[in-house]
Amino acid sequence: MNINKYRGRGLIAGVAMALAGTWFVGHKHASADESGTAKTTLSVPSDKAIHNQGQAPDFAGIVATYGPAVVHVEAKSEGDDSGEGHSGALGTGFIVSPDGYILTNNHVVENADRVTIKLTDGRKFDARVIGTDKAGDVAVLKIDGSGFPTVKIGNPTNSRVGDWVVAIGSPYGLDNTVTSGIISAKSRTLSDDSPTHFIQTDVPVNPGNSGGPLFNLNGEVIGINSMIYSRTGGFQGLSFAIPIDEAMRIKDQIVRTGHVSHARLGVAVQAIDDTTASELGLSSPRGALVARVEPGSPAQTAGVAQGDVIVALNGNAIATPAELLARVSELEPGAPAKLTVLRNGATRTLALVTGGDAAGRPAPQARAQQATPRPRLGVAVRPLSSDEAAQIGVDGGVVVERATGPAAAAGIGAGDVIIAVDGVEVTNVKQLQQMIARAGEKTSIVVNRGGRQLAFDTELANSNVD
Repeated sequence: MNINKYRGRGLIAGVAMALAGTWFVGHKHASADESGTAKTTLSVPSDKAIHNQGQAPDFAGIVATYGPAVVHVEAKSEGDDSGEGHSGALGTGFIVSPDGYILTNNHVVENADRVTIKLTDGRKFDARVIGTDKAGDVAVLKIDGSGFPTVKIGNPTNSRVGDWVVAIGSPYGLDNTVTSGIISAKSRTLSDDSPTHFIQTDVPVNPGNSGGPLFNLNGEVIGINSMIYSRTGGFQGLSFAIPIDEAMRIKDQIVRTGHVSHARLGVAVQAIDDTTASELGLSSPRGALVARVEPGSPAQTAGVAQGDVIVALNGNAIATPAELLARVSELEPGAPAKLTVLRNGATRTLALVTGGDAAGRPAPQARAQQATPRPRLGVAVRPLSSDEAAQIGVDGGVVVERATGPAAAAGIGAGDVIIAVDGVEVTNVKQLQQMIARAGEKTSIVVNRGGRQLAFDTELANSNVD
């Protein structure tokens, strides 16, 4: 999975990786009729098929009913190799309306010039990118036609830690792969500036599962599989899904306006530790401390001041800055809101109207051509020979001959073999260049060093030259 908003965020001793995959196995597309529309007839799984008391769940009914609505997504950019194999990003998506609207991850299709959708019946369609939201890592695609099979949207707030869940996707290009597990945790925040409270599961998902649905035992989609925790780029027992209610709010905005505008208050906040709580006279660390108020912002207009502690938004208690960010993300721009703040030991309620921040982008066909700086890793590399690959026990990669800039700062050195970028396997020099060119400001590099695999979080530099 590859999500630019969260890429390179360290988790414990490993790294959170987005799941967009690249398939390098030689493959010829099966012929498909692109002119027709789906006429799939589905039956809803019975309670008996789903809930077998005292037995392992029967996932077959869910797969039979909603599997046809899960699609394979291939995103290609200009310059991608068009040979027998695939060199663009591969991921998964799912159809949410009979007229062909599809949800997937932003990082699956970001910067793509062509997106192709393949259904389970083998038909292929060119898809339009209606809009994307980088912050929420959600993209909305559209294929022409009607009568397409669809998933059923559920309510993730009704799910519980320990509940069984099912994923359908295309890990490593293996379409319609079904895996299962349980919800390990809810409302998991992976970085301070992430508005998403992820659903954590132990469902095996791998590169290529990005954008695929996470089902509960009622056959309802409760999340979009987006990231994994990994030191190697492969599944290690921790995967993360975007709650479907958050994704559907983004989808509705995109379909309505073509882009996403996020509500904002106009404050910079920081967490409160024990020491700060004591200095502020708080009984325990709670709330979000206002470090700065943006001039002319809704917060300044409402009277929010530096040093205030935001403890509630619209009556909902705020325990951390991440929780404040998540609550604000649920609001529409221009919506009225009430902030409860602590100031000099007294509680105040301030009324404001949220601002907006457009974060969408037009579809690739409408993008203006312009020269923009390209990200640089700062390595000189050469192909890995078959003898070298056999000696260190890897299937592919490129050898670092010289490391400077971001790579050197992260700890990558000469002799390292780069084997993965953001969870996507690296097999040749050209592919590495394309992956870095499409990367965001931060990325995760996995190398083989002396037989050991090491992951490095790297902040890329920008340049107009390689």
